[in-house]
Amino acid sequence: MVISGLEVICDDAARCRGRSAALLCNQSSVGANFEYGWNLLRAAGIGLKRIFSPEHGLFAVEQDQKPVIEREIGDIEIISLYGADVSTLFPSPSVLDDIDVIFIDIQDVGARYYTYLNTMAYLLRSVSGRDIECGVLDRPNPLGGIEFEGPGLEKEFHSFVGVFDVPVRHGLTSGEIALMYHKKEKIDCELTIVPMKYWTRELYYDDTGLPWIPPSPNMPTPATALVYPGMCLIEGTNLSEGRGTTTPFQVIGAPFIRKEDFARELNSMKLPGVYFRPIDFKPTFNKYAGEICGGVFIHVRERADFRPFLTGIAVVLAAMTCYGDRVQFTSEVYEFDEMHPTFDLLCGTNRIREALLAGRGIEELKGLWIDFESRWASRRKEWWLY
Repeated sequence: MVISGLEVICDDAARCRGRSAALLCNQSSVGANFEYGWNLLRAAGIGLKRIFSPEHGLFAVEQDQKPVIEREIGDIEIISLYGADVSTLFPSPSVLDDIDVIFIDIQDVGARYYTYLNTMAYLLRSVSGRDIECGVLDRPNPLGGIEFEGPGLEKEFHSFVGVFDVPVRHGLTSGEIALMYHKKEKIDCELTIVPMKYWTRELYYDDTGLPWIPPSPNMPTPATALVYPGMCLIEGTNLSEGRGTTTPFQVIGAPFIRKEDFARELNSMKLPGVYFRPIDFKPTFNKYAGEICGGVFIHVRERADFRPFLTGIAVVLAAMTCYGDRVQFTSEVYEFDEMHPTFDLLCGTNRIREALLAGRGIEELKGLWIDFESRWASRRKEWWLY
């Protein structure tokens, strides 16, 4: 069984004792026996006095883009790093004044726009130039560490869902991302990566033996994480991505979609490793709450072949092919950005949306990120720890 960085540091905590510590985490910070990381660190003799929580909150109770207000746990102060405006994404200098070391222990899902590692990056930026050590307690990438997919991040589209110039499915662990960001951005702090034991790059989450704790309200299972690098793109359209159902991101649809036609169009594309089953569903909140939506359930048949980002683009293309102007790209404020369409922020470029609107086919669309993937194939190994 894989041993997480949390349990590694708890077994070797002597050098951290006597120091004033903080922890960036949420409920995904657990040991193999489901004990919370903040309790394990204290039991190991580490003087934990403060917790920083990301989007959704410490116990992942808030839906996406909702400001979080935290309550203390005993004598541990909890500070939300996700509030009503951009300034709340960074800790105020005063809450760092009495801290010697910050541990970072949070479960990523392997997609560039999942915000937890972006919170980690903002925290690293906040401690730059201060005498504070940052220790990343590494955890598995649920999608493994071999496959990667998607475009890079163009500078114009940097946002809270776009911090790292990596493919959408990046294939790195939290510690590897931190190492990359620390070096590229010249962060002036001592960075320590506490690596896992027994994790190897071909392992998906259900191969690790570690418990899965939903890291966010709409990430209930590792199967959800597998489709997320593509299906989160649906947030940038007027299609439902299944929020408000028990299988978010695995069901896609809208009231105007005829499920059989939509599934037929998607299956005719012969996308690798996936099958689309026609369904009806009714969200209880979010888009089309209380309305019956026609759509598809996404069944991953062969995860080694499955390409989630390509599949997400194909879903939008199929909907536009079948329903034309009834499918729209949204333009409301998204993750504090009011300048760019949501779809562009998620893709990290506007070229894909423009190509979709121009009627490009799936092969032409796929070509828009091949060059970046080719460059990433060699660059990524510079950051590998495993």
